[in-house]
Amino acid sequence: MAACGDVSKKHFGHCARHPHPTTQYPGYPVKNHIERVLFDEHEILKGIDRVAAEVTACYGSEEFTVVSILKGSCVFASDLIRRIPVPLELAFVAASSYGDGTTSGELKLNFLPAEHEIEGRNLLLVDDILDTGRTMHAIKQELIKMGAANVQTCVFLDKPSRRAVEFESDYRVFEVEDLFVVGYGLDFAGRYRNLPYVGALREEIYAETLTR
Repeated sequence: MAACGDVSKKHFGHCARHPHPTTQYPGYPVKNHIERVLFDEHEILKGIDRVAAEVTACYGSEEFTVVSILKGSCVFASDLIRRIPVPLELAFVAASSYGDGTTSGELKLNFLPAEHEIEGRNLLLVDDILDTGRTMHAIKQELIKMGAANVQTCVFLDKPSRRAVEFESDYRVFEVEDLFVVGYGLDFAGRYRNLPYVGALREEIYAETLTR
């Protein structure tokens, strides 16, 4: 397929200041763990609508496979694919790089799709957040080695200030400042993935882990 280029960077969203989640989401027991809401549910779905339209315009009627990086991207990927009205398949890859939940450690690819799911296919590699870039870069290179015809990348959040390797995603929903973010699939120590918004975690919640 022809490369579609980086069609999202002109339109990606930025962090907005919202009321504290105690006013918008009073039922959540973790409300006091969140410093502020960065993107609420309405903004998230609006942003995904935009990116889904860009992906659809790029692939047209051509079949492709969405490769979701577990576990973080599962919420984003599920909402994204339901907004893409063209033939696609879904595959998964797992990678570990967050050891203690706060800093990137050595990357380990736990499992990859079967070769028949990759070889000769156009792929859209999807992740929750592009931070250092090491994870997506390594997985993309591995998929290319497995015989993928083309690999594009799509991320929910992008932290360009944290980049450790030269890597940019083809599509991104939001750019985010250098905060510890949770919700909508993003976690800290396995928690907060089910929050319907993206919020900045209070420093005191993760500070103890940082000082160990």
